[in-house]
Amino acid sequence: MSFLELFLIAVGLSMDAFAAAICAGLTMTRVTVKKSLTVGLYFGSFQAGMPLIGYFVSTRFADSIEAYDHWVAFALLSFLGGKMIFESFKKEACSDRICPSVERSDKDTMEISLTPASMLPLALATSIDAMAAGVSFAFLQVSIVPAVSFIGITTLVISMIGTGIGNVFGTRFKSKAEFAGGVILALIGLKILLEHLGFIAS
Repeated sequence: MSFLELFLIAVGLSMDAFAAAICAGLTMTRVTVKKSLTVGLYFGSFQAGMPLIGYFVSTRFADSIEAYDHWVAFALLSFLGGKMIFESFKKEACSDRICPSVERSDKDTMEISLTPASMLPLALATSIDAMAAGVSFAFLQVSIVPAVSFIGITTLVISMIGTGIGNVFGTRFKSKAEFAGGVILALIGLKILLEHLGFIAS
């Protein structure tokens, strides 16, 4: 897998976290580096950890279905991409899945809670799909530690950006990000399949 492909997968996987970070930023009265970094660390850590779990669970099966590995990678990435595209057509408002818990800091303001009790379930919910990407990495024999580290760092940076965007612009970019992420993952899956079938050069 090329660096460009890994980068595009990292960006695609991070779009759920980006959407959640937008919602988080929307609740903040003022975004600081500390707040956005905290959000990014939660999302980045889980977005790196879930593919790692998927990879190690799947490595024991990778050799037995080596002849079909490209079909597995195509199916998984296409499923993830299609799911994100479908979810992008839902209403712009933050869903329960990607909305952080908020606590009232004064009578007029709802401020995001960055405590583990609030952020850990949110980070888990937005990263659980990434486990399937780890499964595809096992079948494609990707070097997993550099890959998941890159995904985690990419998600951290994009989540920090999303927190600021949500604070300034609200949720208007949330569905667009999810749609773009879904298209990226689906196209990467298709490219992997076409390469193995010999339609395009690897």
